[in-house]
Amino acid sequence: MLYPSIDKILNTVDSKYRLVHIIAQRAKQIEETKHYQLPEKEYKNKKELGRALEELEKGLIKYN
Repeated sequence: MLYPSIDKILNTVDSKYRLVHIIAQRAKQIEETKHYQLPEKEYKNKKELGRALEELEKGLIKYN
């Protein structure tokens, strides 16, 4: 099961498509730069996609 819940995050993002776009961009950025917005020990996920979801849930990713 994916953490955090997609349903919970959709309360902050207006559509599933925008959510996918935002998370894909951030996951790719994490993979290329290895720059994390939280200390690595605080992430529950090991993969970039899950870490991007966690950052969005905590309000660390800003989008228009």
